[in-house]
Amino acid sequence: MRTWRAADAGGKLNRMKVRTYEAIVEQGEIKLPEAVKLPEHAKVYIVVPGVEDLPPSMIHTPHLLRPEQAADFAMDIVEGEDAAVR
Repeated sequence: MRTWRAADAGGKLNRMKVRTYEAIVEQGEIKLPEAVKLPEHAKVYIVVPGVEDLPPSMIHTPHLLRPEQAADFAMDIVEGEDAAVR
């Protein structure tokens, strides 16, 4: 185990214990060797050697092809015993 000095947001130096493991990625999940047991909710840092930065994923807001059709998608919400979406 190594101890590294890291500066916090205020510039104060803190010591951080670091342990390095080798893992692989399968179907988007990081797979550590079975012998490695990490505490639940442990904070981890991942370093990926030899990989170019990928552009960040974006989820685009859907847009109507014809905005004048927006009224076709309007709904009334009714609350109470006979609750429904109409």
